[in-house]
Amino acid sequence: MARAKISTWDAAILRQAARDAFLKLHPKTQARNPVMFVVYLGSLLATGLWLASLAGRGEAPGGFTLGVACWLWFTVLFANFAEALAEGRGKAQAASLRRTRAATMAKKLATADRGSALTQVASTELRKGDHVLVEAGDLIPGDGEVVAGVASVNEAAVTGESAPVIRESGGDRSSVTGGTQVLSDWLVVRISADPGETFLDRMIALVEGARRKKTPNEIALSILLAGLTLIFLLATVTLLPFSIYSSTAAGQGSPVSVPVLLALLVCLIPTTIGGLLSAIGIAGMDRMIQANVIATSGRAVEAAGDVDVLLLDKTGTITLGNRQAHAFVPAAGVTAEELASAAQLSSLADETPEGRSIVVLAKERHGLREHDLESLGARFVPFSAHTRMSGVDLGARTIRKGAADAVEAFVTRAGGSFTPEVRGQVEAIARSGGTPLVVAEGPRVLGVVHLKDIVKGGIRERFAELRQMGIHTVMITGDNPLTAAAIAAEAGVDDFLAEATPEAKLRLIQQYQQEGRLVAMAGDGTNDAPALAQADVAVAMGSGTQAAREAANLVDLDSNPTKLIETVEIGKQLLMTRGALTTFSLANDVAKYFAILPAAFAGTYPLLARLDVMGLSSRESAILSALIFNALIILLLVPLALGGVRFRRLSASRLLRDNLLVYGAGGVVAPFLGIKLIDLTLHALGLF
Repeated sequence: MARAKISTWDAAILRQAARDAFLKLHPKTQARNPVMFVVYLGSLLATGLWLASLAGRGEAPGGFTLGVACWLWFTVLFANFAEALAEGRGKAQAASLRRTRAATMAKKLATADRGSALTQVASTELRKGDHVLVEAGDLIPGDGEVVAGVASVNEAAVTGESAPVIRESGGDRSSVTGGTQVLSDWLVVRISADPGETFLDRMIALVEGARRKKTPNEIALSILLAGLTLIFLLATVTLLPFSIYSSTAAGQGSPVSVPVLLALLVCLIPTTIGGLLSAIGIAGMDRMIQANVIATSGRAVEAAGDVDVLLLDKTGTITLGNRQAHAFVPAAGVTAEELASAAQLSSLADETPEGRSIVVLAKERHGLREHDLESLGARFVPFSAHTRMSGVDLGARTIRKGAADAVEAFVTRAGGSFTPEVRGQVEAIARSGGTPLVVAEGPRVLGVVHLKDIVKGGIRERFAELRQMGIHTVMITGDNPLTAAAIAAEAGVDDFLAEATPEAKLRLIQQYQQEGRLVAMAGDGTNDAPALAQADVAVAMGSGTQAAREAANLVDLDSNPTKLIETVEIGKQLLMTRGALTTFSLANDVAKYFAILPAAFAGTYPLLARLDVMGLSSRESAILSALIFNALIILLLVPLALGGVRFRRLSASRLLRDNLLVYGAGGVVAPFLGIKLIDLTLHALGLF
């Protein structure tokens, strides 16, 4: 069964967030956020001043001081609530995952052999390197690598999807996750993690936020906000002696009270972004989780937003993934049926989609049926990355099919040669975007099988949007340069790497990084691990090998290579949201100057009365209206902080302009309207 989707606005999450908002009032928790810690201390001081006013020693009316104290506490609580609500979804996701992590009995084997001695042990007793037998209906007791067997596995506990997947020894589908269930057949699994260190354990800790650390950009912004807070704190503190001097020595008005200065300080420091900053970071990781991508750190999510080079595999990302046999192109003196028969014979043991499509095409075009392999006495030669060929030996007949240069070397060793005609056929197929597979029997070249790659619909438009965002796209493929160039042109990528090897991928990433660019790539195999470890943003497929998952900083549980594009968009949305709310927060202060400064100091400096452009009803109402707006705006912006600013695929300059227009200008205008509305409400209620 698929994992249930969890809503941030679930009643249980809201109730828990409300409780956690009060629990977060602990001084140690508040001290982690310098901006809100200043508000917290101000709340304590205002509460003390109110208690003093009850004893007749207050310097401001008790009701006004109480109002200041209450709204300062609300400001702190609303910021705590925003963070707790962002954490609430993660905790709910973690609880859902934790329910799937049940202790089970495991069938521990003495060796990797299925027939070796077997003992029943608890899954918690298994250690790295142990071998276990998992049969149909059993839960896989821990993370590991399949060393024998092939089975269908239900990974819904991890991916949220109920469609079973095939896991087998060798290749890139050998990794299994503890807590998933074998549906058919059997597997021998070598345990790769000790209890408490499994993939599911790491997921729970990351989703829960227990290991979330501030990202570099978040730290930099926190330092900036702390610096602004310190400046405003020093400025506000110095206003008190100036006010006292003006009222006594110069005989102008009365000195400003400490509750008023507290209200002024809290309204001037960047409380809006200070209160929402942590929630924005947590929500960014949560959006990754909703996309079924697990981030090992907030830094990975943030780095995804800064990426300007995207490396994408051709197969399964840019193309549909399964190349299909399209045509048989015979060499001179060879009939199409003869070529089709040899290609079919060499593909009978080939279980790849390409191999199966050759068998099917031979049947459809030439009526060729599958042969009795036992009667033929066939010895099949499997494909390998070293030879780049596969084929079959039938007595004295040696049939091979594969890449043109590999087959040419085979033919040359047998005493034959490539004809210019065959070379022309290979180049024509490659230029058209197809993949040529040359078929030869001994020294004789029979012709070429045309495999066709189909570019995904709409992918060209996606790449155009990425280019507009300033992201350079690179297609990675093992195809020859001509085929790669044709597919790259059709798909609309900016560049390509043909005949890619692990070393070539690594060198390409290092080259871009030396140019000062941030690189993202996706991979699933052990041979991708070096490049994934080098990339700034590395997305490993959940179905990939353990080596790939450990080298990456993001894991896609859906094992969808195109998720790399979505990952970049989520990262950019995080940066856009943080930037937009920072702009809005700083712009907010303009209106507060016009509300609090004339109310606080017009009695001492009459010229400041001209700043009261809103015509607020009274001094106390003006100060409390600004303070109330300052608290409520945090609460009103919580949905935007958690949901993120709407992502648009635009250039950085266009996004900056729109950000300044909407959140800069809006941040200036909104407080004027909000403060005036609150002032009218307070006046109508007869409070001031």
